[in-house]
Amino acid sequence: MINLLARADALDTADPLAGYRDQFLAPDEFDVVSYLDGNSLGRPLIATAALMGTFIREQWGGRLIRGWTDSWMEWPLQLGDRLGSVALGAGPGQVAIADSTTVLLYKLARAALAGSPGRKRVLLDTDNFPTDRYVLEGIAAEQGLELVWITVDPAAGIHPAQVADAIDEHTALVLFSHVAYRSGWLADVAEINRIAHEAGALTMWDLSHSVGSVPIHLDDWGVDLAVGCTYKYLNGGPGAPAFAYLRRGLQEVLRQPIQGWMGHRASFEMGAGYEPAPGSRALLSGTPPILAMVPLHANLDMLAAAGIEAVRAKSLLLTGYTLDLADELLAPFGVEVAGPRAPERRGGHVTLRKPGFQALLEPLWAAGVIPDYRRPDGLRIGPAPLSTSFGEVYRGLSALRDLLEK
Repeated sequence: MINLLARADALDTADPLAGYRDQFLAPDEFDVVSYLDGNSLGRPLIATAALMGTFIREQWGGRLIRGWTDSWMEWPLQLGDRLGSVALGAGPGQVAIADSTTVLLYKLARAALAGSPGRKRVLLDTDNFPTDRYVLEGIAAEQGLELVWITVDPAAGIHPAQVADAIDEHTALVLFSHVAYRSGWLADVAEINRIAHEAGALTMWDLSHSVGSVPIHLDDWGVDLAVGCTYKYLNGGPGAPAFAYLRRGLQEVLRQPIQGWMGHRASFEMGAGYEPAPGSRALLSGTPPILAMVPLHANLDMLAAAGIEAVRAKSLLLTGYTLDLADELLAPFGVEVAGPRAPERRGGHVTLRKPGFQALLEPLWAAGVIPDYRRPDGLRIGPAPLSTSFGEVYRGLSALRDLLEK
């Protein structure tokens, strides 16, 4: 234990990103001893609190309705382009900020399926995030489609060989998560895309558990469509708007089904008939959640300054240290690692498994240690690289060890 604690101190001392912790609102105050749930909800930035106040006083309060023509109308696309550049590996004009992940997933899936006439199969896996599965089940029921389920190991994730075995000439769309929400498995996006495209299918990826933590190269990987949320590693706040990516080469081909005024080529003409706007604006439907986009300005500035490669390097150190703590402190009490150990397959969180973990969640939270629980028996340890120290991880897993001893 002494060596592990000394190692945490050494890692924190050598951490080139350590200073970013000071940009977060009271990281060591309140009742929080160890926040290990950055993969569910990121901490707020000090700059975010200031920006929200300034926006309310000056832009909303001072400009009122004029704010729309000042800049707000362009925020979904401007922030989308910035996100694409900083974290998605996406060129301009392909990303929009709007709606929730669920709504955008529905829009893009419906568009992809409508653009694949004659193909009636959709490929997905049994352990994907529930909303992904539920949305596709609903669309399949509406459209008379066949869902082809790939059974994956909940402690791992989707493999390219499984996709190759299941796909055929009738497959319209494949949908997987870049990082599995339960295990943290990092999928081989480029290879799965290659397999899908050889079969003539479109690919869609849920980036919710990877964006802001793992480098993403949507353009280079040949991704067709993607969605993701902004309230995890992007620190956008509870219920922050999601993002959608539609590859430029498909923008004149695919048409999302929720035709609202904000996606019209000329929103304020208020004319008869819907004419989609060019580019990623066509992904919009209703009025964008401008107030909820304010935090993204601060976080994208921070992520751009830190650099996603440096963030990934620290993330691997954090999860590697978590694995070492689990082996040393928790394994003697029957705790297992339910996820990948290899760095190339490890996303930004580690899942620990032991029957009865659910009963420990309340006392952990009461002690100021905040991991995440996923049924049936998993604790997810999600250290956010820009806001979490190695000492914080040590304190959290030591508290878990103490509870197991009792």
